[in-house]
Amino acid sequence: MSTSMLLPARSGQPTRLQTMSSSDAKNGFAELIERVPRSTKPVLITRNKRPAVVVLSVEEYQQLLDGAPNPLAPLRERFASIVAAMQTKPAKKAVNTLFAATPARLGKAALKAAGKLRR
Repeated sequence: MSTSMLLPARSGQPTRLQTMSSSDAKNGFAELIERVPRSTKPVLITRNKRPAVVVLSVEEYQQLLDGAPNPLAPLRERFASIVAAMQTKPAKKAVNTLFAATPARLGKAALKAAGKLRR
């Protein structure tokens, strides 16, 4: 691990990482997994002198996960608001009306809605 490489980062500030070829990583895997947690810096594994993967400690990985936003949080909030809206009296009345409707009444409502869409 004597060489290093600059990698672009989302922040715009490139990060310099120590590198190791994939063949050196394969042949010295035990040393790699001992060294990475002690150094507190990830190691960039290259293949054909190009970045391939980054090896980092479990602690660093956990920090990345803890700092990342939950991609489902906005969807959960939106879903909760939709469910809450469905629990209102007007929404419950509309559902009861829908299930009580005859096929003919549903057909009329569909034709009326289709006409509004065409305009």
